[in-house]
Amino acid sequence: MNFEGTTVAMVTPFTKDDGVDETGMRENINYLIENGVNGILAAGTTGESATITHDEQRKMIDILVDEVNGRVKAIAGAGSNSSKEALGLVQHAEDSGADAALVITPYYNKPQQHGLYQHYKLLSESTNIPIIVYNVPSRTGTDIDVETIGKVAQLDGIVGIKEANPDMDKVSHTIKRLQDLDCTDFAVLSGNDNLTLPMIAMGAKGVISVVANVDPARMSQMVDAGLKGDFKTAFKLHYELYNLMKVLFIESNPVPAKESLNMMGRPAGHVRMPLAPLKEDSKAKLSEVLNDLGLI
Repeated sequence: MNFEGTTVAMVTPFTKDDGVDETGMRENINYLIENGVNGILAAGTTGESATITHDEQRKMIDILVDEVNGRVKAIAGAGSNSSKEALGLVQHAEDSGADAALVITPYYNKPQQHGLYQHYKLLSESTNIPIIVYNVPSRTGTDIDVETIGKVAQLDGIVGIKEANPDMDKVSHTIKRLQDLDCTDFAVLSGNDNLTLPMIAMGAKGVISVVANVDPARMSQMVDAGLKGDFKTAFKLHYELYNLMKVLFIESNPVPAKESLNMMGRPAGHVRMPLAPLKEDSKAKLSEVLNDLGLI
């Protein structure tokens, strides 16, 4: 199965009484598809997986699969720092009909490299759904190394990695290692919007994007152009989007992304504590960038 292109790490819209806004979620799914994305991820870290319950997470996966209805790839956020809990979420993703499960490296307990391998081995051997590894050491405290990525890539059903370590030499090393192992179908996907285009130039297959929540059309066009080798167009779009790529991380993700959608009149709502609303000076900077892009 092909996971190339632009997948949106979708925010979770909340209602005023702090429930998952199912109507808003369905509206956002359709908006993203209409603007050219290739896949949608629900209940990932941008979807505030740290503060949604497992029952909410399962419900969101079901909503995603139902609303997408095969039009683009439906990817379920399904990670945990407990392998047993992660397995339960991946099994639900499979039962729901999701196209893949995105599984973050276990956080806080800092498993050893051989522990990470065993984690993904358990998931691959216990389910039949494609699994994408998510490496984001700035949040988890653990970086899956190149050697372990190579071993994991050889497991049945592990189809790619969302790489959010900003070390570009590691990206080159990873892709070279995958080539040496003849794991050319294993997709390296960018986990940092601002590094997506250089990663594509190195051989990455796309992005799992925060920016695409806010400007799905331009982000999708940039990735498509890069994958086609049209770097003149891709560079132009990269620099058009660059200020947005930076300002969406002016405070902790997904606070600026949700504030952007609220400014645009799209369903988003608040962030759950301990995240807090965007500060006023950050809001002013965000508003300026959104205005410059014609998004508000």
